[in-house]
Amino acid sequence: MKILVTGATGLIGKYLVRKLKEIGHEIVILTRKKTGKPNEFQWNPDQNFIEDAAFENIEAIIHLAGATIAKRWTKEYKKELYSSRINAANLLKSYCEKHQIKLKSFISASGINYYGTYTSDEILTENSPIKKLDFLAELSVDWEKSAYQFSEISERVVCLRTAMVLAKEGGSFVPLKKLTDFNLASPVGTGKQWMNWIHIEDLANMYVEAIENPQYNGSYNAVADETVTNETFMKSMAQKSNKFFLPIPVPAFMMKLIMGEMSSIILEGSRASNEKIKSTGFTFKYPNLNHALEDLINQ
Repeated sequence: MKILVTGATGLIGKYLVRKLKEIGHEIVILTRKKTGKPNEFQWNPDQNFIEDAAFENIEAIIHLAGATIAKRWTKEYKKELYSSRINAANLLKSYCEKHQIKLKSFISASGINYYGTYTSDEILTENSPIKKLDFLAELSVDWEKSAYQFSEISERVVCLRTAMVLAKEGGSFVPLKKLTDFNLASPVGTGKQWMNWIHIEDLANMYVEAIENPQYNGSYNAVADETVTNETFMKSMAQKSNKFFLPIPVPAFMMKLIMGEMSSIILEGSRASNEKIKSTGFTFKYPNLNHALEDLINQ
């Protein structure tokens, strides 16, 4: 299948593109810089531009593009978080219509903060309502709306509401591992907030399944089986790294001073169910945290 991928140079994109190529898919990449490579085409969502040749004979789109949320959310940066996801999807739709493209599938990233960023023991399913309409919830809702507009030109639309991705190559795992290696692993805030997470290999496999399995349609929580508290997560990091765990929590006010509004993604956390995606037959390679950390730390 010929698949157009945005965000292919990011952490998840690099891993996924490699996997898709290995199993025989033809990949077309959109990149902001002109590379001259035959399968890479330039785009600039800020200027509403994509090279037309990128759409030749494509059968599916995987939309991973989006500025990182792990950066202080100034008013201007919030606009970038929005435009890099929603405006980019709108641009893809307009170009598909321009070239009269009919897709087999449109697969989009989304966020597990779709339900709101708050702490609760309630287990959230894809049918759960939004519990707290904060910035990340609004962003995720509009992100998915921009994906579902492709229902007009695509046989299927899939949104993967992604938790914190654990990967040795980047993302949240790298700074957490550095803190642990300096014997600074400790809980943050109360330490009782839940942490949804997923190993990058399981997430990449989900995208492959979403492309290849016609049973996939709609939104899915992309989270591992085991949801742990922040304190348990950091303690497990220390144990697997043979380092000390400091039971004294980092004060919430300190995180807010350093990170501003973005600190909510660390200080708050609820629990999400993955039963819907498992009902498709999907099997996790890393369902529990200890198994995932063993793989990442001992590689």
